This record gives sequence, structure tokens and C-alpha cells, in this order.
Amino acid sequence: MNVAVDAMGGDKAPHEIVKGAILAAQQFSDSGILLVGDEKAIRQELDSYRIIPKNITIHHTTQVVSMHDPATYSIRQKPNSSITRSVELVANGKADAVVSAGHTGAAVAAATLYLRTLKGVRRPGIAAPFPTRHGTCLIIDVGANIACKPTHLFQYGVMAAICSKYLFDVENPRVGLLNIGEEDAKGNDLAKETFSLLSNSHVNFVGNVEGREIFDGKADVVVCEGFVGNVILKFGEGLAMSLLSAIKEEAMKSFWAKLGLLLCKPAFGPLKAKMDFAEYGGVPLLGINGVCIICHGRSDSRAIQNAIRVALQLSKNKVGEHIVSELEKTNAPTANVT
Repeated sequence: MNVAVDAMGGDKAPHEIVKGAILAAQQFSDSGILLVGDEKAIRQELDSYRIIPKNITIHHTTQVVSMHDPATYSIRQKPNSSITRSVELVANGKADAVVSAGHTGAAVAAATLYLRTLKGVRRPGIAAPFPTRHGTCLIIDVGANIACKPTHLFQYGVMAAICSKYLFDVENPRVGLLNIGEEDAKGNDLAKETFSLLSNSHVNFVGNVEGREIFDGKADVVVCEGFVGNVILKFGEGLAMSLLSAIKEEAMKSFWAKLGLLLCKPAFGPLKAKMDFAEYGGVPLLGINGVCIICHGRSDSRAIQNAIRVALQLSKNKVGEHIVSELEKTNAPTANVT
């Protein structure tokens, strides 16, 4: 297995990206790590290490997509960018997966253009893992598409359920639909029609899920359109960081509070790790004919290492093939849907 890594994408590129790639190359010595980007900058980073794993190679590019570039512009005007070339390596069969902490829109656009969607898939979707009281919940979509139809949301549920099964070892993932209430008749037309599709399918559908129930672990997969999902993703991230900072600030106000926090450290440590995006590495773009892991722009070496792990895991389990197989079993209408 080979993973193409966008070495120039992310706030901390190429330093943290290269460092993460080396850690992954050491951990997965039977897999190839292809660092894609400016060769001079990458070699400068590699030269700081005494031993460079033999399973690391460099693929030189001359362009970089900045976070301010429009997604479609970056594909048309920067064909030799690190993200585009990384995706092309997968499209040409030289890599099995791509990992990028760069421009999310450019990664989605490049993956959709060069890898195409899987048979039967109408729209790809980004599935983000959220920690819950009893495990992990995948929320899909969190930003790939903001104008969805019922069939798109239905397929998101199918694809994320497959991902949950092979990524988190959930045998029969429970799929829920994000809504403003638990009752069947709640929500707008999109929610109601999607509810009907999920209810009349073989998917393990548990009904509507309210926002507060995501962290309770009511479902292993929660389906929503990309606009709402992206708001939830960033709100959840901000809330977690704010709560941890507030606890620390309050603890610094008195000796007894400091002592209490110190005594609670064994509990807070695992909790902080559970809420850290670096533990999950990145989020998969499901529905494309290949594996694409999109990382947080602030990803450090640990996040990149874990993203490569996730990429290899999804590739080895042939998640794409399982998605196609499951969609062929569905009875959801697909005609006249773009």
C-alpha cells in the first residue's frame, strides 16, 4: 500500500507534515509514503533526521494551493500543485490513498475530478468522527455539499455506516438523521423525505437525532447536509477548547482548586485526548473512487501519522467496494438526481 501525502498543505507544512510522514513510515514499514511537494523544502526537512526510512519517496511539484485560493481556481490554474499531484498519483495507480491538511475545497474538487465517484454514488461526503460517551459517532456531511437532496443524505448514511464498521469495528452501525425533534413528522421537506428513505431501507435506522443527543451515543452515524454539519463540527471543536480553557482558568484562582484539578488529572487526561482531533488524524471523503483523508489545517505530526493510519486502514479494508455493494442493495430512487 502507498499513501500520497500533500507535504505543502497545512498551517505547519512542510515541517510537521514531513515529521508525521516519518513517524508513519516507521510504524508502517511495509507501506510506501510518497511526499508530494517542493523537493528542496522536503529534503531540507528530511536532512534534519539521522535516519530516513527507506519507504519514503519524494514527488516534486512547483505549485502550492493557498487557503485563500478558490477551489475550482486551484485545480484549473495550479495543475502542478501538491494536492492535485497527490490525487493524480492515486488516479494513476501509483498510490492507494491521499492525505492532505491543505485547502479542503481544493482536496474535494481534485478528488472528485480525478478519482470520480464510486458507481451509484451521487455526491461524495465528508464524515467527521465525534467522541461520545460510549464510543465514536460519524457525522456526515460536514462540508462537501451544502445543497443536498434526500437521495444524497440517504447515501451518506449508507457510506458512513460502512466506514464506521471498518474504522471503528461497529458490527451493525446505528444511523440517525439530524433533526429538530425526535418525532417522525419533524423537520423540513428534506428531512421528512430522507426519513422515509432511511426507514424503508435495510439500513439500521434509529430515527431522528437532536443535536444534544449526538454526544449521548444514540447513533453511530448521524446524517445531515454539509452546511449544518460544518457548523456542528466547528461549534463542537470550539466548545471543547473553551471548556478545557475555562476549567484551567478557574483552577488557577485558588490553591484548593489547583489541588482538585491535580487530583482529577488522571480523568482529564484521557478526556482531553478523546476530544483531540489529532487522535483521529483526519476525516475521510466518502463516495470517491479511492481513499482521501482531509486533515485539520492545524494538524501536527501526530495528526498526520494517524491520518496515514486511517488511510491505510480504509484502503486495506476496501471500503469503496463495500460501499458500492451496499448501495446496490438499496431501494432508494436515484433517477433524476444530480
